[in-house]
Amino acid sequence: MFGWLAGSKQEPGWLAVGIEADAIRIAQGIPGNGKPHAGRWGVLRPQSSSKEHSLEKIAREQRLQNFQCTTLLGPSEYQILLVDAPSVPRDELKAAIRWRIKDLLEYHVDDATIDVLEIPADPGAGGAKPRSMYAVAAPNDVVHKRIEAFEAAHLALKAIDIPEMAQRNIASHLQQAERTTAMVSFRNWGGLLTFSYDGELLLSRRLEVTWDQLAVAEHRTHYFERITTELQRSFEHLERQFHRFPVGELLLAPLPEQTGLVEHLAANLYVPVRAFSLGEVIEFPPDGAAEDAEQWEFFHLFGAAMRVEPKAL
Repeated sequence: MFGWLAGSKQEPGWLAVGIEADAIRIAQGIPGNGKPHAGRWGVLRPQSSSKEHSLEKIAREQRLQNFQCTTLLGPSEYQILLVDAPSVPRDELKAAIRWRIKDLLEYHVDDATIDVLEIPADPGAGGAKPRSMYAVAAPNDVVHKRIEAFEAAHLALKAIDIPEMAQRNIASHLQQAERTTAMVSFRNWGGLLTFSYDGELLLSRRLEVTWDQLAVAEHRTHYFERITTELQRSFEHLERQFHRFPVGELLLAPLPEQTGLVEHLAANLYVPVRAFSLGEVIEFPPDGAAEDAEQWEFFHLFGAAMRVEPKAL
């Protein structure tokens, strides 16, 4: 998403850094022939007994200064908005998008950092309807604070990303030819459904079901039904908007434990449904494959670490 270049020499690949209240989480992806390779990943805390988990202290102790870094914004820190693409030259695109979304933001547009994502055109639509784009907007103070934290730690922050794009990165390694890949994941902040085609994000939806809710066995049937209903509506919406991009399968991202969700969805949806492992898209060391709980914990960080440079707009 929001990207720029730093001048110092870095290690190959990306180091995705998640800054949380109690710790720093990292996941490294290194390009390979075929699948990328997982470098280091884990929860980092200062080696001292201090309760301070500052990025600067951890970066110094873990010697992270030679990595090119990306980080993820939390769901409450940005908005992702679907808009019609303006008919302007490319060098005027972001300015036109800024004007178009000014009344959709929760704050003044002058206080926003904005990036745009193109959505693949439906080859069957012709010129019947305008092209769509995603506008991603974050408050300037949120972006600046994140940049300042990395600058203070002497880390080369080259990009700030969002979970939708991290999930898209993973889906791009599982896509079927001429088929849309649907993927759904669940975090403590809620569910995220993405539809990707040919490595590009078509559509994303937030689901108001959290992993904490799914973890309670006696309540699962209720939440399973809510998830199924939301997925059915999303599939119908996709078919109306992108009828030439049929869904090949729905992929359920790793969860900390088995819940029966994949079996429920397979029995109630008309598309093939399967759970997948991160090992299908990233090569883990022979002696250090990530367990299910780790795959869930670092899922979007690994997705961010599988970043490829976006097409220039």
